[in-house]
Amino acid sequence: MALEPEIFDTLIETIRRFVAERLRPLEGEVEEADAIPAHIVQEMRDLGLFGLSIAEEYGGLGLNMVEECKVAVELGRTTPAFRSTFGTNVGIGSQGLVMAGTAEQKADWLPRIASGEVVASFALTEPDVGSDSGAVKTRAVRDGDVYRLTGTKRFITNADKAHVFTVMARTGEEPGGRGVSAFLVPRDLPGITIGEPEKKMGQKGAKVADVVFDDTPVPAALRLGAEGEGFRLAMQVLDRGRLHISAVCVGVAERLIADCVAYASERKQFGKPIAEHQLIQAMLADSKTEALAAKALVLQTAAAKDAGENVVMESAAAKYYASEMVGRVADRAVQIFGGAGYIADYGIERLYRDVRLFRIYEGTSQIQQLIIARETLKRGG
Repeated sequence: MALEPEIFDTLIETIRRFVAERLRPLEGEVEEADAIPAHIVQEMRDLGLFGLSIAEEYGGLGLNMVEECKVAVELGRTTPAFRSTFGTNVGIGSQGLVMAGTAEQKADWLPRIASGEVVASFALTEPDVGSDSGAVKTRAVRDGDVYRLTGTKRFITNADKAHVFTVMARTGEEPGGRGVSAFLVPRDLPGITIGEPEKKMGQKGAKVADVVFDDTPVPAALRLGAEGEGFRLAMQVLDRGRLHISAVCVGVAERLIADCVAYASERKQFGKPIAEHQLIQAMLADSKTEALAAKALVLQTAAAKDAGENVVMESAAAKYYASEMVGRVADRAVQIFGGAGYIADYGIERLYRDVRLFRIYEGTSQIQQLIIARETLKRGG
């Protein structure tokens, strides 16, 4: 159910002010400290950002996909690490539970996830398993009322502060995804070790780390759906997450374009602002056109998803186009800023590094191409 237009407009304006007045001034501090200030995380909880996609009956805002994408665009106008703080609660960390959880599982976990009391994370990738996500090696062996979970997950977002993981593990001998099941795994179970956060190219303040399970006893009551349904569930979760990330890409692109316009209007060369030089205008025009196209694709696909349509191909296309688009926009932004774009003080080089990840996580661009081609062939054009 969509919010009343007036209520949603108020939400958007509140988030827009929060980004401009509270988050953007802290971007340098977050980059330097590689951490989000605790008081900002609490403000995010108070705004309801941890529960954007969770139903109102569980304490969330219950946004539909179009509304969530519009919020994600606004949040994209600042360092992506801020959104990542609650992004797993909104998307991949909670949606398996939303889609396949029992009434008891939802009642137990969703209110705490929506409030931000509990941070949820998604554990699919492994040291030898990335794009081939149906090849997971982590195993869950049934032992009475528990599954014994053993394996290593890699590059897990928010692992350092997660209270519960949605884990994909092999429960059967069937090849590929057919043998994979999904589990809710509380962090405080025995046999769980969280590795040190990785040092990354960008998105400082957003942490990823290994999660190691060593004969961890997971209650059978915490399995999500039936045995063997985990891979299908993971793909459904990622379809939704790809739209959210696409919208964030649009927001970052819009931020970069606005920064370029402001700089080009002030910076003078050859006796006039560089914004008056046609080759600068060409880069601005290309960036604006691509950002508009990405936004239209994202919102159209989100509306189709809200209408109950199959958007596997369209979600992949949105992720592919928007993530590649924002990389091109960031590259042009460095060029427009010239030497200043390469210097940390202006923040352009930071965003240039930050956006590179969008083409990798939640399915690389190459995986999106395969999905788009497969679905196009299946649909006959």
